Amino acid sequence: MDWPIAEVARMSGVTARTLRHYHKIGLLPPARIGANGRRYYEEHQLLLLQQILVLRALGVGLPEIGRVLAEQVDMVEALRGHHRRLLGERDRLDALAGTVSRTIAELEQSRKDGQPMTINRPENLFEGVQPSQVQESLRDFPEHAAEVDRRVASMSPEEVDAAQRDRTAQMIRLAELQEAGLSADAAPVQAAIDAQYQALTSLRAVSAEEYRAMGRSCVDNDQWRAVYEAIAPGLGAYQRDAIEAYVASRLS
Repeated sequence: MDWPIAEVARMSGVTARTLRHYHKIGLLPPARIGANGRRYYEEHQLLLLQQILVLRALGVGLPEIGRVLAEQVDMVEALRGHHRRLLGERDRLDALAGTVSRTIAELEQSRKDGQPMTINRPENLFEGVQPSQVQESLRDFPEHAAEVDRRVASMSPEEVDAAQRDRTAQMIRLAELQEAGLSADAAPVQAAIDAQYQALTSLRAVSAEEYRAMGRSCVDNDQWRAVYEAIAPGLGAYQRDAIEAYVASRLS
């Protein structure tokens, strides 16, 4: 039995565009291609896709996933390894849940006191959050995600940490502007969004529509929205609206 690409996309929650990209880079070739050019997948490909998605959820980059799939021999043993990593991820999510809980308590206390929340140690906001969670927002942008994976693979752990701190600072800056009551199209907000856009385009060209779609993912992508909400309620929507304003005024 086999399934067309549209059905596999529906079952897995992965876009057909992403599946085509996995085929293009040799990660997940279909079982066959029909006379009409449509891709078809069999059970073996579905099992491989499951492994790919598990590894992606664990923060493994596409090049490394390709090496894992190429080197593994026994499917059961490979799944055992994935299971061990999932248990580790469960512990990480427990830490993240504790981080979010503390942030909620601090925000509620600040509102009760009538004082803005003071962020003394920004890194505490991101306990349990890994750079892979940031990259998760790019799951529907496989070409950009592949370039991010390539860059990260060439970076030292110190460079990765520095990049994550920079990204953390960007998000906190946006939260501070939101807390100050600035509208999404205010000049300081747009300057912050411009810095983010310039960082993106330093990797590869990003069209106006693609950047707008990335902004929407700050709300539509559950994991990414949770990262924003861990910093400040409504921050994901604030980022999306700011990007919409940026695209309308500077990229259109």
